[in-house]
Amino acid sequence: MKFPWRGGSAAALLACVGCGVGDARPGAGVAAAFAAADVPAQRPGPFAPNRMGYVPVFEYHVIGAGPTEFHHTPRELQADLELLYRRGYRPVTVAELDERRIDQVVPAGYKAFAAVFDDASPSQFRYLERPGGRLEVDPTSAVGIWTRFTAAHPGWRNAATFCVLSAGDAGGAFFGNGNIQGQKTAWRYPKLRFLVRQGFELCNHTQWHARMDRYPDAFVMEQIARLALAVDSAVPGYRIRTLALPLGVWPRNRSIAWRGSWRDPGSGRTVRYDYPAVLEVAGGPNVSPFDPRYDGHSIDRIIAYRNAVRVTLDRLDRHGTAYVSSGAAAGRGR
Repeated sequence: MKFPWRGGSAAALLACVGCGVGDARPGAGVAAAFAAADVPAQRPGPFAPNRMGYVPVFEYHVIGAGPTEFHHTPRELQADLELLYRRGYRPVTVAELDERRIDQVVPAGYKAFAAVFDDASPSQFRYLERPGGRLEVDPTSAVGIWTRFTAAHPGWRNAATFCVLSAGDAGGAFFGNGNIQGQKTAWRYPKLRFLVRQGFELCNHTQWHARMDRYPDAFVMEQIARLALAVDSAVPGYRIRTLALPLGVWPRNRSIAWRGSWRDPGSGRTVRYDYPAVLEVAGGPNVSPFDPRYDGHSIDRIIAYRNAVRVTLDRLDRHGTAYVSSGAAAGRGR
């Protein structure tokens, strides 16, 4: 069971169609490395622990101006992060949520939320090439906004989930393919490595965003496995834990969304996947992962459109129903 209010229409769900380089450094003013410790050094927050509270998962797509709910400008993303921070929310990845590690990564007395970026568009992670070939993260891209925010706000972490495509339309393949929007194809794998190194989560959004219910099981598993294979080529050994359903539509055989296999005819290699977390495309905040009603294979999201983040926080705060961390000691003792 989910929160008793949901967002997103059927029309909206069907509208989301496909949405030799050295390591780069973040843009000006951003530290080159970020702490990898579980819990940020921070005094306990002002809220009483509530491990049975709701956790909102906010969904972003294009970080730029546009006419649909799948567009969110850089200024709006920055405002969302500022609002969340002021309200006492701290980020977790979907994997941390599903693995019940919120108390280990969020200081006691702070609320938990997750942010997910779908479709791997250049607007989410854009490089700027400086003289001599030096690369910087564009401060107006989602990664630039988030890493600068981390550097400037104590207790914040590089803990967002990026649901990627490896062969999406319009360059939506690992944040820029075919030199689209000034993003060189050769930068794609370094971008994935950068995200993993900084602590972000990579999530499987399939190879090219096919609507799963229109294809046989073998095709669906190939779409999922090919993305996993592509991520492994960029970040060998990386374990994907989360899948985001394209368009929020399930395959005919629902279980193959999280578990299956495909044999690569070229190499003869069999790629197997088993994901504990599956993301829907819309809905309200999720019940606590400690709640018996929690279903990791059906995690709702809230499309971050206009004032959706503020409305969600207002409702949770009004009723005092947000998940509030008990701290690292409680997290280790579960």
